Amino acid sequence: MGGGTGLSTLLRGLKHYVSPSVEDAQRQALPNISDLSAIVTVSDDGGSSGRLRKELNLPAPGDVRNCIVALSEEEALLSRLFRYRFPSGEGVGGHSFGNLFLSAMTAISGDFNQAIEHSSTILATRGHIYPATTSNAQLYAIMDDGSVVRGETNITASDRRIVELHMTPSDAEPLPKAMEAIESADLITIGPGSLFTSLVPNLLVHNVAQAIASSPAVKVFVCNLMTQANESLDLTASDHICALYKHARHQFFDYALVNRTPASPQLAAKYAEKRQSQIEADVDQIEALGVKPVLGEYLMEEEHPTEGLIARHDTHRVAQDLLRLMMELRDSPVAALHEKQ
Repeated sequence: MGGGTGLSTLLRGLKHYVSPSVEDAQRQALPNISDLSAIVTVSDDGGSSGRLRKELNLPAPGDVRNCIVALSEEEALLSRLFRYRFPSGEGVGGHSFGNLFLSAMTAISGDFNQAIEHSSTILATRGHIYPATTSNAQLYAIMDDGSVVRGETNITASDRRIVELHMTPSDAEPLPKAMEAIESADLITIGPGSLFTSLVPNLLVHNVAQAIASSPAVKVFVCNLMTQANESLDLTASDHICALYKHARHQFFDYALVNRTPASPQLAAKYAEKRQSQIEADVDQIEALGVKPVLGEYLMEEEHPTEGLIARHDTHRVAQDLLRLMMELRDSPVAALHEKQ
């Protein structure tokens, strides 16, 4: 569960363990994934997604588009095609091809979720992608000065710290298939992604947090690598978990995957210019929440064509550690006791 670039990054690693393409799983002696589902936030109201959402009255397609690309067989070519952005101007100017593709498929099928399913079939994705809700949901945030900021774009642009996030309508219904995926899962992950605009919105959808808490699955928080100036400035790894628990009104994580690799001086300096820094792995505080921290070498530094040096999760290491956790807990005496009960 998640959104933004974080969820698509995670999916790129997990898809290599999906049957029938299980070469990586066999090499690493890890369990195969028989069914992989992504539940994606659709509350974006800016850029191409926001324009299409307002003009066509459909959920924001941007994060869904990224997940389709991440799970597709021919990711390299499709990534370039779906992320292609038409030059600015009237009409299609500023829109990405992938967003227009999903919008057209929605018009043809008459349903956004059907459009995702058809698109996934056409592009041979190794998994299912579900919007967290098909309601026309909007976000609003209560800030640290008591002000209320409405809309994801305005929330992200605000200089104030977010105290609490809300969704309207407050009873936005989840997609039934998304709920089925949660209820039947062996492993549920939340993150990585922007704390308040990618992760929390999924937990605000009606009954989703309760379904996660009730599920017998292994539940893992995949922590971000860096803070974000207005969403998670100075927040530690345990602070992220507390924020998710506060909005979910449930406590459910078994593990937290947290990076321990230090950033290079060049990367740290670049992020410091935007008041961003590495998230502190406060192990004692994580354990005090009843969550077991798993520290790993998850930080990769790569050159982005437009953004320069950026931090990204090592998607393969994260995927392998997630599958090992699922395997260990499933084979433990506690798991066996739960099955008997």
